[in-house]
Amino acid sequence: MAILDVSVVPIGTSGTSLSPYVAECVRILQKEKKVKHELTSMGSNLEGDLKDLMRVVMKMHEAPFKKGSKRVLTTIRIDDRRDKKGTMEGKKKAVEVKLKKK
Repeated sequence: MAILDVSVVPIGTSGTSLSPYVAECVRILQKEKKVKHELTSMGSNLEGDLKDLMRVVMKMHEAPFKKGSKRVLTTIRIDDRRDKKGTMEGKKKAVEVKLKKK
C-alpha cells in the first residue's frame, strides 16, 4: 500500500481562484472505491495500491484540460513502504505518540 500526495495546478486560467478545478479533482476521487483520499489545503493525500493511485492521478491531471486549461502542473510525492503496511492515519498517529512523550 502506498501513500501519495498530489497537487494539480492549472496554469493560465482566466482568474485567480482554483477551487472549481480542485472541486473537479475531488469529484474524481469521490468516485474511486479503491482509493482512500483526504483533501488538504494545498492538495490531496491518497492511499491505496500504487497502480490505482497513478491511474487516479492521471484522471486528476487531465481534469483541468477538460475545463479549458492549456497547461497543468501536477506535483506528486509517493511514500511506497513495502516492509509493513502504512496508512495516512498511521503516519499521523506515530507523530502524535511522539508528541505526547514529553
